[in-house]
Amino acid sequence: MILNEKRTTVAYRCPHCGGGVLSAVGLFKLSADLVKLKCTCGQSHLEIFYNRDNTVRLRVPCMICATPHNFTVSTGVFFSDELFVLPCPYSDINICFTGEMNLVKAELARTELMLIDLLEEHGISDFSALHGQEETLSDPQIRDIVMFVINDMDEEGKIYCRCHPEGSAAEPISDGDRTEDIPGRYEAEITKDGILVSCRECGASRLIPTDSSLSAHAFLNSDSLKLE
Repeated sequence: MILNEKRTTVAYRCPHCGGGVLSAVGLFKLSADLVKLKCTCGQSHLEIFYNRDNTVRLRVPCMICATPHNFTVSTGVFFSDELFVLPCPYSDINICFTGEMNLVKAELARTELMLIDLLEEHGISDFSALHGQEETLSDPQIRDIVMFVINDMDEEGKIYCRCHPEGSAAEPISDGDRTEDIPGRYEAEITKDGILVSCRECGASRLIPTDSSLSAHAFLNSDSLKLE
């Protein structure tokens, strides 16, 4: 008897060239090793891992953020015939799509229209500008706004990490030129790509991009910060 292999369609949009990357993924291949979906431009790829506990881990390039995002989903959800989407944690933009091929293609096209509108709204004409490839450097005002929001989240106990998942309040984070050596749970480091917030106890961290107004806009739409 021949068993039908579980298969699904996986897609993402390259943050560098804006092209849609789409491929069929089967359980047999996924069980054997790491699967990578690579963009033809050579600047990005999506990684898929199969875990022994029947879950699938994905590392997805993001159209908004400077670093990829990690997600874990059950194999039942991953190989479903229905459409399943994974959004950027800092915005309403869906960055990964799985499911039946026609549904995935339709959602990929719909998201492209959303991105085009978002780019036009912020005066950006090229996808590569989303990741700090503009001629101008980070705007100090953008950094100040992001730091203010991080401080606000910290004071309200809305920063979450592995050792404090409920967001226990810590000492406020203050701005500075480099790593903020403050008495408290969290520290903030100003880097060329943004503000890196990390937990002193468990080492969980999250980079908040500040290289464009679009990056700041996405973060300002969030009401909490989860460190990984």
